[in-house]
Amino acid sequence: MGLKIIVLAKQVPDTRNVGKDAMTPEGTVNRAALAAIFNPEDLNALEQALRLKDEYSDSTVTLLTMGPPRAADIIREGLFRGSDGGYLLTDRAFAGADTLATSYAISMAIKKIGDFDLIVCGRQAIDGDTAQVGPQVAEKLGIPQITYTEEIQSVKNGKITVKRRLEHGVEIVEGKLPMLVTVNGSAPDCRPRNAKLIQRFKYAKTASERNAEESNYSRLSASRTYLNIGEWSTADVNADIKQCGLSGSPTKVKKIENVVFQAKESKTLDSSDQQIEELIVELITNHTIG
Repeated sequence: MGLKIIVLAKQVPDTRNVGKDAMTPEGTVNRAALAAIFNPEDLNALEQALRLKDEYSDSTVTLLTMGPPRAADIIREGLFRGSDGGYLLTDRAFAGADTLATSYAISMAIKKIGDFDLIVCGRQAIDGDTAQVGPQVAEKLGIPQITYTEEIQSVKNGKITVKRRLEHGVEIVEGKLPMLVTVNGSAPDCRPRNAKLIQRFKYAKTASERNAEESNYSRLSASRTYLNIGEWSTADVNADIKQCGLSGSPTKVKKIENVVFQAKESKTLDSSDQQIEELIVELITNHTIG
């Protein structure tokens, strides 16, 4: 039994190194100023998809990501680890998207891909920590969802069984396909790159990448179609421009900053009610809480 699996992945800025240029004047993340990495929990999701591919013959794993042209690196990373192909959603009209606009664009791309059994993605991205895109995509596609997944245990007879990791324990959940599953960081780490796959796919590129370079290797795509990474714009997925990017994003980021605590800023309290009350007042005053 072959499964058609779509993995939603995101190239995110490395939030461990947020500098003064991390934001644009418009209140969006200045991705050019930050190193880009594969979103960690999306790697956990990719591993779950690849395990299903290992178990069920004739299964395919397709990556879908949205971002600037350099986000094609995410597709290549997936190919190096065992996925079968991928699509990059890239268009200036997608820039500045919040979760609502992002989930809309991704859902339109999935509709263009067409037939699928399972969509897998990380619980949340480290540049937003909202955990909203996966569930919103499921809602826009009209399919059920299972969140906080730690392990996909089985897929058979049109049903999927999943172990969820919750705050106070675990639970086993069963649902019908097609299904969207979000995966926790507590799930197994993704397998490393495969040397043979690196050699096979190291020249996999989007059309824009091939057009921008002068290389004899760019001609390989004509005879080796597996080296072609799909590249879609808003027009390609029939998306409404008004629902994409900044125009489709009601959420606006006011400020982001890198907070580093110093030892001198620490405070030791005893168990007296007075000190605890004073701490609560201080936290409310500086808007840490309340």
